[in-house]
Amino acid sequence: MATKDIIDTLAGIEPGTALDGIRGRRLQARENAQKSYLSLFEPIDAGDFSLVERAAVALFVIGLHREPNVAAFYRAKLAATADGARLAKAIEVEIGRGETSGPYGAYPAGPLSVENTAGLIYRVSAEGKSVLGARLAAALEHAHLLVFRPRDAASADMKALLAAGWSDTGIVTFSQLVAFLSFQVRVVTGLRVLGASLGIASAAAGA
Repeated sequence: MATKDIIDTLAGIEPGTALDGIRGRRLQARENAQKSYLSLFEPIDAGDFSLVERAAVALFVIGLHREPNVAAFYRAKLAATADGARLAKAIEVEIGRGETSGPYGAYPAGPLSVENTAGLIYRVSAEGKSVLGARLAAALEHAHLLVFRPRDAASADMKALLAAGWSDTGIVTFSQLVAFLSFQVRVVTGLRVLGASLGIASAAAGA
């Protein structure tokens, strides 16, 4: 059985509803988003980025976005893997340690430097590292950088991933996954808000 459209699932969209019709108007965008999800979370070959690591990074990234419904989906996805429940517990602690507001960071010296904003430089706790291991710890730190301080990303950050055992190919896929999750959570949140407004409008029309 084909995997149900992930954005429909997370946004609570049922066939034949107004939101289903709205998404149907941009069929190619809908299909491409689903293909991206499948290639990142249900690949034929996970290669250098295991399915467990993908689910763990997803839970962390979505947790930082403070979207509980989407986080619950990825928490269940991680919990369904070997040792996933233990990893999920450690990641929940790290989400709490990494919560902040952004984006922030520093621009290269120049006119935009006036917009430089200081913020949290997140590092996984010693306890977290003992559970997550070097690869996942480095991944969470880099994911936090991409979510909150993308302008600060530098070659040293890539070297930290390589030193933790990530390959060049794994890093590319990892970066794509974080970008997709940021896109996904924005779309799901927007659709939920739209769905709520449509419900209010329908109720008002029936009054």
